[in-house]
Amino acid sequence: MSTLPEYKGVLSIKVSNIRHWTDQTFSFECHRPDTFRFRSGEFVMIGLEGNGKPLLRAYSIASPNWQETLEFYSIKVEDGPLTSKLQLLTEGDYIYMRPKPVGTLVHDALLPGKRLILFATGTGIAPFGSIIRDPETYEKFSEVWVTHTCRTGLELAYTKDLLKKFESNSLLKEMTDNKLKHIFTTTREKSELMGRMTQLIDNGTFEHLTGNRLSLEMDRVMICGSLAMLEDHKRICESLGMEEGSNSKQGHYVIEKAFVD
Repeated sequence: MSTLPEYKGVLSIKVSNIRHWTDQTFSFECHRPDTFRFRSGEFVMIGLEGNGKPLLRAYSIASPNWQETLEFYSIKVEDGPLTSKLQLLTEGDYIYMRPKPVGTLVHDALLPGKRLILFATGTGIAPFGSIIRDPETYEKFSEVWVTHTCRTGLELAYTKDLLKKFESNSLLKEMTDNKLKHIFTTTREKSELMGRMTQLIDNGTFEHLTGNRLSLEMDRVMICGSLAMLEDHKRICESLGMEEGSNSKQGHYVIEKAFVD
């Protein structure tokens, strides 16, 4: 994987800074081509060679749009056509990338609001790694709540490490101006806060933690996770009168289905 055959329409980008967070998740950074531009929250198609052609899958860009490298956060699937190979990457290897970012988890798809609520499960946190490091986020919203639900506490390590960077980096800390808040929950392992976010919204815990119930007037919502999670959060949003946004029409909430099998 150190070098790859050339194919029309895809770039080869060099891999660096690989980190295995658990036996099921890992992240890696890649060289960012000088001409590549994207909006925070978008995804690209990346991959490796498979049967004489590029084998590509959708991956959110977890790094901010001002960073010189591109960061990706991935699950490991032992027999997955692509992830079984991606998890074996070493520094200096190359992967393919189609240089056309797309996606709906972007500011342009949301109407103006006071709070931005980011609901994520598992590796669905990846696009929000970009969103919470974008200055535009804090120009548009007076509060930003990132929520991350995983089965165990260990699976929250990537997000916790990301948030630590705001404490150690004065520029990031100044950018957020104390607007960034977080909620971590687990579903299988005992922790300070257990349960799915949908349950915490229904039983009043979300309102207690954030100071206000989820509302049409105040909140704009981004959702990324499994299909069941997307549908559950979508039902809650629409029960409040929220309308789904897109790149062609702004709304109160947006979801990303590109990663759902």
